[in-house]
Amino acid sequence: MSKQVELSLALEGVGAMAKSQETIAAVWSIRLAADLAASDESARELVSGLTEEQLNWQPAPGSWSVGQCLEHLCKVNEIYVPPISAALQAKPDSPVDQIIPGWFGSWFIRTFIDPSPSSKRVQAPAKIRPGARIELSVLDRFLSGNQSCRGVILGARAKNVNRVRFWNPFLPGLRFTVGTGFEIIARHERRHLLQAERVLGSTNFPRSKRH
Repeated sequence: MSKQVELSLALEGVGAMAKSQETIAAVWSIRLAADLAASDESARELVSGLTEEQLNWQPAPGSWSVGQCLEHLCKVNEIYVPPISAALQAKPDSPVDQIIPGWFGSWFIRTFIDPSPSSKRVQAPAKIRPGARIELSVLDRFLSGNQSCRGVILGARAKNVNRVRFWNPFLPGLRFTVGTGFEIIARHERRHLLQAERVLGSTNFPRSKRH
C-alpha cells in the first residue's frame, strides 16, 4: 500500500471519528434545546391574549402571578448562564454522550428543581425574586434569555459537560458541572411554567378579559 493511500485512509478515519463525535455530542444538546423550545412555546401560550391586569393577577396574597413566574425565570437565567459560559472558555474538546449529574447534582435536581409534588419549596433568593408589577414585555425577555442559553449549549456540544464545573451564583462555595447547570435551567423552567399554568386554571382567574 502506498504512503499516499495510507494517508488518505487515515484522513478518512479522522473525518469519520470527528463526525461520530459531533453526533454523540449533539444527543444531549438537541434534547435540551428542544426542552427550551417547548418552554418558549408554553410561555407564548400562557401570555397570548392576556391583558396586563391578567398577567399580574395573583391567586392568593403572596402567590406569584403568571408574569412573576416568567420574570423569576428571566432573572435566574440572566444570573445563571454567564458563569456557565465563562467556565467553558478555553476548555479542550472532549464530547460526551449524555449528561450525568452525579449523586449530588441528581439529588439537588430531584429535591429542589424537578416539577414534582415531592420537590421542596424554598424561598427564592432576593436577587431573583420578581417585582410587584410585571409588563407584557416579560415574554420577549424570557424568549431572548432562552435564545442566549441555546447559544451556550451550542458552544458546549464538544465539551465534557460532566467534568467542566462552574461556581453556583446562588450557593457560595458550591460548584456544579456545566451539564448539571443546563439540566437545572431546563427543569426549573418547566417547574415554574407549570406553576403559571395553574394560575390560569384558578377558579377566580378573570377569564372574561382573555381572548
